[in-house]
Amino acid sequence: MDLWARLQEYHDKESEFRWTGTFREYFQMVSEHPEWSALAHARIYAMIMAAGVDQDEDGGTRYRFFEQELFGLTHCIDQLVDYFHSSAQRLEVRKRILLLMGPVGGGKSTLVALLKRGLEQYSRTESGRVFALRGCPMHEEPLHLIPKALRADIFRETGLFIEGDLCPWCQQQLQEVYQGKIDEVAVERVLFSEKNRVGVGTFSPSDPKSQDISELTGSIDLATIGEYGSESDPRAYRFDGELNVANRGLMEFIEMLKSDERFLYGLLTLSQEQSIKTGRFAMIYADEVIASHSNEAEYQRFVENKKNEALRDRMILIRVPYNLRIKDEQRIYEKLIGDSGLKNVHLAPHTLRVASMFAVLSRLKDSKKQGMSIIKKMKLYDGQAVEGYSSKDVRELREEFAGEGMDGLSPRYIINRLSTALVKTGVRCINPLDALRTLKDGLEQHTGIGEEGKERLLDLIYDTRKEFDELAKTEVQKAFVYSFEESAQALMNNYLDNIEAYINEAKLVDPITDEDLEPDENLMRSIEEPIGISENAKRAFREEILIRISSLARRGEKFRYQSHQSLKEAIEAKLFDDLKNVVKITTSTRTPDEDQLRKLNEVANRLMSHNGYCPECSNAILQYVGTLLSR
Repeated sequence: MDLWARLQEYHDKESEFRWTGTFREYFQMVSEHPEWSALAHARIYAMIMAAGVDQDEDGGTRYRFFEQELFGLTHCIDQLVDYFHSSAQRLEVRKRILLLMGPVGGGKSTLVALLKRGLEQYSRTESGRVFALRGCPMHEEPLHLIPKALRADIFRETGLFIEGDLCPWCQQQLQEVYQGKIDEVAVERVLFSEKNRVGVGTFSPSDPKSQDISELTGSIDLATIGEYGSESDPRAYRFDGELNVANRGLMEFIEMLKSDERFLYGLLTLSQEQSIKTGRFAMIYADEVIASHSNEAEYQRFVENKKNEALRDRMILIRVPYNLRIKDEQRIYEKLIGDSGLKNVHLAPHTLRVASMFAVLSRLKDSKKQGMSIIKKMKLYDGQAVEGYSSKDVRELREEFAGEGMDGLSPRYIINRLSTALVKTGVRCINPLDALRTLKDGLEQHTGIGEEGKERLLDLIYDTRKEFDELAKTEVQKAFVYSFEESAQALMNNYLDNIEAYINEAKLVDPITDEDLEPDENLMRSIEEPIGISENAKRAFREEILIRISSLARRGEKFRYQSHQSLKEAIEAKLFDDLKNVVKITTSTRTPDEDQLRKLNEVANRLMSHNGYCPECSNAILQYVGTLLSR
């Protein structure tokens, strides 16, 4: 890579974002592009929508802006987008503080960080351009130069909505530097940047005795008072508080409800009147989104305090619970591990899935619904088919407990324990049993769990282990079936010959003796019964198979055992049942003979080539399943 050429290319690209001109020039441009003067809430909504919208697998809306970072927060994100959509229409809801409330590690701060980074990137796009009065510490919207008496006419003619007034610094500059000639006032393009304190601010509470309100609203610059002669001169004031620099964009208030009351009271005026009270100046207009977050315990204490009613009434609360879907939880860990520098340790198939199962189970509440186990509930939430239950049952389960997902084990605990296992000296592969072992060991060190909670979690470890046992057996079963696919096809052909004779009330011919044989009812039922085909339903099932064969034949396609899902499951189950002894003997014999070793190697190769196993974990799962089948 030619570093110097790349650096020059970078600087050239950055220079494209620089623009400086007069207000007259800016007004001409913004009249053609009203979106450049959008208010803060409308800008964020436009940013989200610009990334694109899709439909998810459940028929809901999926916003691409969030999908690479946040998983399983569909309902929360829908509420968030609704909030910005309403605010973008300049409805009263925009004058509210956005409060994200949920358990630790649930994604609250990640959600706000995503909005902040998104704003920074969006301000670099064509539709997300932002312009400000040059030199203004609050990055003032240039349209504030236009007198209020003219704004209604401008809105009718150009569609430009103008709200707000000049800050004290800009008022002073307009009168003393430009002598009131607004068309000559300098305007520049600005890029939002938290690092450069432009359009993005962050406030974190600390010791209330040492923390000063100036961190939010700025302070007097004592060094300049002698030069300008008065504390009320805007040039003698630093408009550098987090609320000042976040004007036009977003201000993150970390753990807002842990802040001292005097910091919260300043938000009352800002939220309702969109104004900041600063020093010896009149109210200063500020257009910004205040996004805060807190945990449930702090929120409950806040709500119970009657003194907080006014502020609580100015909040929009969005609950951010833990994820309750296995597939989404797994994506969290895949991303975290994928972003790490870990390259030399192999993760066996199902390792992250098993860890995700345990995490989700810890967050679920036991349903009072008849026959509903916590395992069934987990599967239904994950979108898996559970016999006897429908989407209606899932809706009823979600409505059963309003606070479900607000407690349990956090993704941080899971990834911390997995990380401990991954970095152990000499470890080359981590399998699901290793994951369960490290999760179990970590419970003893978890300070936030009592004895009763630990007992429950240990039971869930056991439940997760049982689910993995079934996964492991199915995985090896499929590997054996595919390794002996000819056997599966031969078994299916035998079954088809028998059901054809059965339906046509015909005989089968023995290939050796040429004698007539009755259809083998025992064979047919041994395949049908494991997939729930009753005695009364067997004829309809057999007729359906023959119809499928005829349909494929008309299209010139050959019927294989995979062509019918139910039949596929039946053939695999029957073949694996016949192969159980082979599996047990092959995996348990210390000195397998040549034929046994060949079969074992075929299955291991299948696991490695098609299922993502390495030599170490393929051998481990074969040995483990052999042990399970020997019990």
